[in-house]
Amino acid sequence: MYQSAEDEAERRRIEAKLYAPPVDVQRTRRRRRTAPMQSGPPERGSMTVQDAKSLMAQLAAQDAQLGSG
Repeated sequence: MYQSAEDEAERRRIEAKLYAPPVDVQRTRRRRRTAPMQSGPPERGSMTVQDAKSLMAQLAAQDAQLGSG
């Protein structure tokens, strides 16, 4: 049932196999890493550049209002 390691390198290989993420997670990570940047719908919780600029403008306006009062 349990495998015994003959040397340190074999122990590390066995440990890496035991604690590796599931295969489908590895495929997803590999696909994300190798896939070119796509202009699809943004992921949930992500912010586009336009959203960030809009938010910064709103914060600057609120800061100006609070600073002058």
